[in-house]
Amino acid sequence: MKIVETTNELNQPYAPHLVVREFSLAPGKEWSPQTPGWTLIQVDSGTGYWLQGQARVELESGMALLVAGDKAGRVLASCLNGMLLYFFTVMPDRLPGLITQGEQDLLKQAERKEAGLRLVPANNPAAVKLGELCKQPQQVGLRFRLNLLQLMVEIFGGDLNMPVGDQLQTDVKERLRSFLQETPPAGLLEISFEDLARITHCTPRHLSRVFYDVIGMSFREKRAEIRLAMARDLLATSHSKVVDVAFKSGYKSLSLFNRMFTRRFGISPGRWRQKNGGIKGVAEQRKPKARVAVSESRFRGLQ
Repeated sequence: MKIVETTNELNQPYAPHLVVREFSLAPGKEWSPQTPGWTLIQVDSGTGYWLQGQARVELESGMALLVAGDKAGRVLASCLNGMLLYFFTVMPDRLPGLITQGEQDLLKQAERKEAGLRLVPANNPAAVKLGELCKQPQQVGLRFRLNLLQLMVEIFGGDLNMPVGDQLQTDVKERLRSFLQETPPAGLLEISFEDLARITHCTPRHLSRVFYDVIGMSFREKRAEIRLAMARDLLATSHSKVVDVAFKSGYKSLSLFNRMFTRRFGISPGRWRQKNGGIKGVAEQRKPKARVAVSESRFRGLQ
């Protein structure tokens, strides 16, 4: 599903991911792709520059960029002509059943690196394939989304092929990291803390400290984060009633779900769905829209 963007749409707080989006950048104007996760951009036509700190990289038609969402970089269109850009985002925290916790950590570590940017020349096979996907007439369905994700992994390179490690290691942290490397985040909803303690061969009390050191939050907080992420995606992409979303996300009480969701996002589930469009917004995105030149210098992504 290709979406021709306007300024307001690019400012939506809940940005779609694994969806090809298209917009034109007016001559001399800038765009900062500040979305969470990673953004894969291709220059379809026109010329410009990628600006980041003191760096200034020339961009030409067919070139692709893989950008970490929190980097203060921006695309600047040449003053002589505008640019037509395609892009899509990959947000690892929205793929809890597909990407393991260890792989999520690798991607987050890469985001924190100084560059957070990978350039792909126009003649690179990955850039050519990206251009073909962006111009594909039918951009819906699981296969298309998997093709986008596979392309991002190919451009990212071998960093995601880090070995899991020796499961016979005696260090508790390494055993926990090994387990998380093999287990999708959603898998943490299917295991008790006591079972995890047995897997890592330590006491629950010791594991509690180790888990916080490795993940940065408690086991309970991590499970709540996963459930709320699942709930938010269901609210945005399904027709399910709020009570059904609560149950599908693992909450046995609607009132508890409402309280936890409001505490985390500062708004009730129902109002969040209204504000972010829900399934109605997804349907409206499929309607053709006139291409609009971007006139703002910056856009804000999901906080």
